[in-house]
Amino acid sequence: GSPVTPEERRLRDKKHLNDITAARLPPLHHAPAKLLSIEESIAIQIQQKEAYEEMQAKLAAQKLAERLNIKMVRFEPEGEALMQYREVRDED
Repeated sequence: GSPVTPEERRLRDKKHLNDITAARLPPLHHAPAKLLSIEESIAIQIQQKEAYEEMQAKLAAQKLAERLNIKMVRFEPEGEALMQYREVRDED
C-alpha cells in the first residue's frame, strides 16, 4: 500500500481508540515537567518541609485547644466589653 504519513496514522489510531473505549484522558491542568538543578530542588524541598511543619504545628495546636476546651475570644479592654461589667447602679 501507499505509505501512511505520521499524522494520518495518529488520526487513525485515535479513531480506533475512540471506537473501542469511551475513556478519555483528563485535560492537562499543569505545565509539563521540567528539569531542576540540585540547588533549586533542595530549596523547594526545604520550603515544602517548612510549610508542612507549620501546618502540622497549627493542627496540633488546634487539636490541643479542642481537647483542653480552650475558647479563643477577642479581648478589647478599651471597648464595649470593659463597660459590660461596670454598670453604674443607683443605690436607691
